Amino acid sequence: MISRLFILSAAALAVGSAYAAPRGFTAEDLVRLERVGSPALSPDASSLVYTVRSTNMEKNKGNTQLYLLDVRKENAQPVRLTQGDASSTDPEWSPKGDAIYFLSARSGSNQVWRQPIGGGEAVRVTDLPLDVETFRLSPTGERIALSMAVFRDCPDLACSKTRAAAANTNKATGKVYDRMFVRHWDTWADGRNGVLFSAPLDASGRVSGTPVSLSGSLDGNVPSKPFGDREDYRFSPDGQSIVFSVRIAGKSEPWSTNFDVYQVPAAGGAAPRNLTAENKAWDAKAAFSPDGKTLAYLAMKRPGFEADRFQLVFMDVATGKKRNIAAGWDRSIGEFRWSSDGKTILATADDLGQHRLFAIDAAGGKVKALTDKGYVGGFDVQGDTVVMSKANLASPAQLYRTSLAGGDAVQITDLNAEALKDVKFGEYEQFSFKGARGETVYGHVMKPWNAVAGEKYPVAFIIHGGPQGSFGNSWSYRWNPQTYAGAGYASVFIDFHGSTGYGQKFTDSITGDWGGKPLEDLKKGLAAATKKYPWLDRERSCALGASYGGYMVNWIAGNWSDGFRCLVNHDGIFDTRGMAYATEELWFTEWENGGTYYDNPAAYEKYNPVHHVKKWKTPMLVIQGDLDYRVPTTQALGTFSALQRRGIDSQLIVFPDENHWVLKPANSLQWHKVVKAWLDTHLKAK
Repeated sequence: MISRLFILSAAALAVGSAYAAPRGFTAEDLVRLERVGSPALSPDASSLVYTVRSTNMEKNKGNTQLYLLDVRKENAQPVRLTQGDASSTDPEWSPKGDAIYFLSARSGSNQVWRQPIGGGEAVRVTDLPLDVETFRLSPTGERIALSMAVFRDCPDLACSKTRAAAANTNKATGKVYDRMFVRHWDTWADGRNGVLFSAPLDASGRVSGTPVSLSGSLDGNVPSKPFGDREDYRFSPDGQSIVFSVRIAGKSEPWSTNFDVYQVPAAGGAAPRNLTAENKAWDAKAAFSPDGKTLAYLAMKRPGFEADRFQLVFMDVATGKKRNIAAGWDRSIGEFRWSSDGKTILATADDLGQHRLFAIDAAGGKVKALTDKGYVGGFDVQGDTVVMSKANLASPAQLYRTSLAGGDAVQITDLNAEALKDVKFGEYEQFSFKGARGETVYGHVMKPWNAVAGEKYPVAFIIHGGPQGSFGNSWSYRWNPQTYAGAGYASVFIDFHGSTGYGQKFTDSITGDWGGKPLEDLKKGLAAATKKYPWLDRERSCALGASYGGYMVNWIAGNWSDGFRCLVNHDGIFDTRGMAYATEELWFTEWENGGTYYDNPAAYEKYNPVHHVKKWKTPMLVIQGDLDYRVPTTQALGTFSALQRRGIDSQLIVFPDENHWVLKPANSLQWHKVVKAWLDTHLKAK
């Protein structure tokens, strides 16, 4: 058993003025916070460009702009590089460090722009008939790689634009499909693919020729859908070739995780060559060493399993020979970067409730942690300088500077200082207990912002989704325990069996056992927390969760029916049989249940909440995004119908314009308002 000292954020201790009364953190604070991202160091490591996303409540959307910071100077002030109604995103330095390239729709469509560091206006680099979705510059500055959504049988970009426009004006709206995906995440298929192109750049850094297709001969998306980005492809150091990852679609795409790494001449003219054909599982995020002799990439071993461990693989470019690096390190890598000298790989990974930055020795595979507590997001490295975004449960992300050798990181941004000057965050602590199979399981507790010794507080028991994920020491703009702390609630959240960051065996243990060990962990974890922390009022508690967490709320309703005063189910699975046939990424349900429903129905029905509705009695709030094609709306309607038919106190809120996540500012505020009102109704009275 371990116990961590309660941690207070700097903001919790800050004094805004002599007369500022402290207050709790609110949903209004959450949606209005500035969000930092995309840190990129200049080639000489003297300057840093990054993005800041602000929220325009009147327009009900975010706006992202670029900022520049001199990282050599202590207490340097950032300089805003871009502005306007159109966002500017995805900054990348020119090889010489004299300009920053970025994406913006300021011209009416999303194109690449170039901002000289020495001053002057940004210049448009591309003027193409289609939106540029992602891009990368060649290390030599002679070419640019970019991705666009096109009809692969079109001879040019103009054809794709014309065909898409014609479909939008056609009075007949029916669409014919002969293969899946029919829809994916929140979008219906329209026949277009994400295709990787490249084009030459002239001396001024502008595109000087027609883009040539690099991946269009392959039936797949580059970057991958729905969450792929420019990490899916990279140039070689000499700029002569590009590597990218893609899954060949065919008719098996919805039940395949077989992404492969391909290599193609940067100027086109030859078919892409598959470098990882022997592995039928997921290969991704390939990147050349600085000397071009080694290609590093991430690889899983088990086909069809999206939560398998991502291991680091090195391929000798000359011979094609491959070897695993740090094979004994039982963590799954999220992102990685080569150091400038090629001797070190920097990588992030979940680790015991944190998301840390690690340094991996490229020669011997020795792993060293560079950070301790908190969640490391985007990062970059040039020379000995490392910059990263880092957050924790009591602080949204800020940028920090450290070195390859590690040591104390120096905070170099101070976003939201004014907005949070009088906010007192809830104190939090990590704890552990003996869960299912007698194994150690970790969780966190958080106090209300204004907790008083000797008092007890109602509990928000938050269950994470995935299920292969982690609810650890991080900051969320959707499920944030500080919004409950600010409303006077304590919170408890458990990384049950199946969570990530505790070894692959622990992650694997949930497969085929959705309602088994995880439920046991949740029961034991809440009991351990209430025993250890007397300020938790177990009798006034509500369980809340989304996705798998929503499934677990439905499972709790029938299998821990006396556990809580109320429940909140966001986009949760009600009927595993219906889910098996209606969700889009079939590989997920088929792996978790050992095959298709028609081949293995017993596995799907073993932990199916629909069979336990007769035992339901706890009031439940049901939330659904109608654009959620992962857990379709019929699941929420089934849940609500069961509740209403049984006469159980229940509410349903549907967001017609949201997917699996509630992202629009006004909708986020409404979500928090409705959830808080539900908790207040059922928990505030003693």
